[in-house]
Parts: sequence; structure tokens; C-alpha cells
Amino acid sequence: MRPSFLVLTLACVFLGLSTSLATGVSIDKVVFILIFIGAMSAHISVNMLNEYHDFKSGLDFKTIKTPFSGGSGALPNNPKVANLVLLFGLLTLFITMAIGIYFISTIGATILPIGLVGLVIIVTYTQWLNRMPRLCLIAPGMGFGLLMVVGTHIVLTLDYSLLVWLVSLIPFLLINNLLLLNQYPDMKADASVGRKTFPLAFGIKRSNQVYGVFMLLTYSLILLYVVMGILPNMGLIALVPMPLSVFAWIGAIKHKENIGDFQQHLGANVAATIITPFLLGLSILIG
Repeated sequence: MRPSFLVLTLACVFLGLSTSLATGVSIDKVVFILIFIGAMSAHISVNMLNEYHDFKSGLDFKTIKTPFSGGSGALPNNPKVANLVLLFGLLTLFITMAIGIYFISTIGATILPIGLVGLVIIVTYTQWLNRMPRLCLIAPGMGFGLLMVVGTHIVLTLDYSLLVWLVSLIPFLLINNLLLLNQYPDMKADASVGRKTFPLAFGIKRSNQVYGVFMLLTYSLILLYVVMGILPNMGLIALVPMPLSVFAWIGAIKHKENIGDFQQHLGANVAATIITPFLLGLSILIG
């Protein structure tokens, strides 16, 4: 399940809840609990199916394991539970779908486009999207940053608010960078099983440039939103993690595909990705 990774889902759902509360609507606690279960199930499903496919393709035997990349290593150490992992991945996917169908039946088809795109990303990410470098680059941010944040807001408010779309761009960019950097240590292993991630297709230099652009856009948008009054002045606290992103970027430029040997840079990238949406949501609630 990669439990430590699930904090990312918590951050995204919290941001969607914050934008919902900012509209002044009354939040149905049962509905929110279902949103949270559905989002967590979706994330667990992606992790479990990814573990299973990486084991079956042989990738799990070739990657160098770090806390942030290379897979968990659980199945090579205990191959007998492979089918159980697949079953649990499909079960959590079914839970997410069942909750989505429930929402469609109760609030209408407003949430259907979000659900369908999310379902496609879950099912195709490991087997197909990882062979399409540009889609592979933006799929993580799309799934978590856009769909999860916006989907939470829509179900709670029944409204496609401009605020939530603008705010969701922040985790979209950060999460794209999160997965991008985590692909560096796995490049040789990924290439051996036919993957074509962005670093493999366009190289480390171009990937570092993309990381830098996404990072600058992230924190520039936060500043712009505050200046334009889209976010309260308190929104400036979401700039606090920026040095972590800069530190991760410097590490990527310096160490390139060997960044896995310098885990402090990967850790800083993870921390910035999680802390920034939390601070953003907190600023919206307070401000």
C-alpha cells in the first residue's frame, strides 16, 4: 500500500475541503467520509497494481530501492502474495468505483467526467502511460492535484468553482515534479522493461528544466493569487516550503540520475509537495 505515500491524498482532499468550506456551504460529514475513503482507495489501488505489474514485468528485480523510488521490494521478498496484491488492488479500485457510482446516483452526473478520467489513469498508468513520456509527466498531477482536489470540492458543493480549479494547479505542478524526480534513479531499470518516462525520452537536462519551470510556476501562482485577491494574504505561508523545492532542484542538477544516492534531495521534494497544499488549505480556512 506504501502507507507513507498516502499522506499525499490527505493533503489533496484537505485542500478540496478547504475551498469547499470557503464557499460557506454546510459540509455533510457522511459525504466527506465517503470522499476520503474513495480517494484513499484510489491511491491504494494505484500503488498495489503498480507493485504487482512491476513484479510481473521483472522491473522489481532491477531497481535500486530507496524510500522514494524503486518500489517497495515486498513482492521479490515474498512472491507468493503476488495474486493477493493484485486482488487487493482490484478490490480498492472497486470501492472507489462504487463510491463514485453512489455519488452519481445522488448528486447527478456532475462528477462523472472527473471519475472517468481518474479511472482511466488508475487502470492505464503502469502499463501504458509510462510508455508515453508527456502523458506520464502530467498524469500524477492530473490524478491527485486536479481530479482529487476538484472532485472533493464538486461533491461537497455541487459547483465547479473557479477558485478550486486555480488552486488545484498548485498540487498539479508539485506532484508532477514529485514523480518526475523519483524517476531519475530508475531510468536504466525502466528502459529495460520498455518504459519511456520523460527523463528517458528527453534526458536529464530537459527534465531538470521542466522541474524548474513547474517549480517557478507553483510559487509564482501562489504569489499572483494573493496579489489578485484570489487567496487571502495568509496564502503567503504556502511559499514557506519553496526552499525545499529549490534544494531538490539543485540536487537534481548536481547528481542527475544518481540522485537516489542523495536521498535528502528526494525527501525535500516530497516534503514540499505535501506541506505546500496543507499550508494553502490552512490559509484558505483561516483567511
